[in-house]
Amino acid sequence: MKKIIAGVFIISVYGCLTYYLGWNIKSWLQSFGLFHYPLLFWCVLFTMSFSIIIGRLHEMFRWFSIVGNYWMFIFQYGLLLSLISQLLRWVTPLEERQIGSIVVIIMLILLVVGTYLAYSPVVKRLAISMDKKESRLDTLRVVVASDFHLGVLANKSHLQRFVNLSNAAKPDVVLLVGDIVDDDPKWYVTGGMAEVMKQLTSTYGNYGVLGNHEYYGKEIPKFIEEMKSSGVQILCDETIRIADAFYITGREDRTNKNRLKLNEMRPQNNNLPWFVMNHTPDDLQTPMNEGVDFHTSGHTHKGQMWPNGFITGRIFEVDYGYKQKEQMHALVSSGFGFWGPPIRIGSRSELWVVDITFK
Repeated sequence: MKKIIAGVFIISVYGCLTYYLGWNIKSWLQSFGLFHYPLLFWCVLFTMSFSIIIGRLHEMFRWFSIVGNYWMFIFQYGLLLSLISQLLRWVTPLEERQIGSIVVIIMLILLVVGTYLAYSPVVKRLAISMDKKESRLDTLRVVVASDFHLGVLANKSHLQRFVNLSNAAKPDVVLLVGDIVDDDPKWYVTGGMAEVMKQLTSTYGNYGVLGNHEYYGKEIPKFIEEMKSSGVQILCDETIRIADAFYITGREDRTNKNRLKLNEMRPQNNNLPWFVMNHTPDDLQTPMNEGVDFHTSGHTHKGQMWPNGFITGRIFEVDYGYKQKEQMHALVSSGFGFWGPPIRIGSRSELWVVDITFK
C-alpha cells in the first residue's frame, strides 16, 4: 500500500511539472499565434513525457524509447529555463515571444553542444607508481573505460571510436568497468557490435565487470557469452592472476545483494599488484583496508548533465577522477557513453590511459 501511495505521489508531482513546462511552451506558441489545437498539444506532450515507459511495453514501440531519452533533456533543461523565463517576465520589459525565443535558442545550443560532448570522447591520462617488488614488470599501461550503455543511441560507430582510441594507446590491459550494454544485449547483437569489439587489442587481455544495467536487462548469461565471443572476459566475483605479474578482481555490482565480500577474493601473494573493478564507487574504505593497489569504477557519469554533478558529488566520496588513499589509487570514470539522452553538459565521454610504474 505504501508503494502504491508513493507511486501515485511521484506520478502526480511529475505530471504537475510536465504541465508547468507545457504551459510555458503553450504561452510562447500563443505569442506567435501558433497554438491552435490544445487537445493535440497536451496529448503529444504527455505521451512524450511517458514515452520511456511506453517504449518498454513492446518491441513495436521501441522508437518511443528514443523519444523518451531526448525527453529527459527537454524536461530537465526546460524546467530550469522555465523558471528563468518566469524571472525575466518579472524583472525585464521583454515580451513573451522574446523570452520564449531566447529560451528556445538556449535549448538548441545546449542540444548541439551536449551532443558533441557525448559523441566526441577524449583521452584522459594518469601516471602513478606502486611499491610492488615481486612484480616482474617495470611498467604497465592500463586503459580504463566504463558506462558505454551500448544500444540504440550509443551504437556501433561510438564503440568504434573507443576501439580506435584504445588501440592507439597500445595498452597492456583493458578494463571495462560495467554498464557495457544498456540493459539488454540484444542491440549489441543485432547492431553487429561484436565485430568491432573483437578489434580491441592489448598485451594481457580485455576484462570487464557487470554494472547495474546488466542486471536490469536480466540477460546476464547471454551478455557474458557475447562478451566472451567478442574477446572480453567478464569477471564475476573472481580474482585472476595474469602473467605472474598482477591480479585483477572483478566484483559483482552492488545490485546483487549476495555478492562476495572483497576479503573473500583477496589474492594469495600480497607482493603483486592488485587491481579491483567495482562498477559503483560506493565504498573506497574497504578496498583500501584490504590492500588493493588500484581500484576503478564508473556509474556516476559525473552527473552527465549539469547540475546533476552536485548530487553525485554529495553521494560518493569520489564521483569523478583520481584520488590516492594511502597505498590505494582510486579512479572513477565519467563513462565513454551515456544513459538516456545522448547529451553531456558539464561532462564528456572519455577513456583513461593509466601508466603504472612498479618500484
